[in-house]
Amino acid sequence: MISQLVLFAIDICAVVLLVFGLYFPRHRRRDLVVAYLGVNVGVLAVASALSASNVGAGLGLGLALFGVLSIIRLRSTELDQHEVAYYFSALALGILGALSTTSVWLSGGLMALILVVMFLGDHRRLFRHYRHQILVLDSAITDHVALVAHLEQLLDARVHAATVQRLDMVNETTVVDVRYATSERRLAAEPGTPAHSGAHR
Repeated sequence: MISQLVLFAIDICAVVLLVFGLYFPRHRRRDLVVAYLGVNVGVLAVASALSASNVGAGLGLGLALFGVLSIIRLRSTELDQHEVAYYFSALALGILGALSTTSVWLSGGLMALILVVMFLGDHRRLFRHYRHQILVLDSAITDHVALVAHLEQLLDARVHAATVQRLDMVNETTVVDVRYATSERRLAAEPGTPAHSGAHR
């Protein structure tokens, strides 16, 4: 019983660190704060109750996972891939906090591993040159080589992939999904970067 309460406390500390220490300072999306906290505590409560009853814990965890997947799939607002990763991290922390069959040290270590992975994987310095945008060009460009050259000149970047989503020959527009790497010069000029911040001191 004491070990279970310790796991509960570790889970609460872990999800608070995940949400308020990692996600919100980096992405500033307030509406997902309550979503991540609710998913974590909800899964923790359901899984704990099912583990103490005659109902199989696997069935309960499967239903909880199905519910979270349904929420993500039927969402009314768009979620980025990193926000989906935070969803599953909050879910995993809740499951680990409810499992009384494992040791406190093992569950705590796995929770710490999740936090470390999210800290490193979502760090703004990781692949900071690489960007992804959907652009609407005011010209209809049918030649792929010409399109890439135009995008590189427009973005001052090296284009790695450019996929045309819609080509309107009547209105002379091109909607393109582009993945590119910014140059050091443009990256240093962006607000919020260390070089840009130091230039105004």
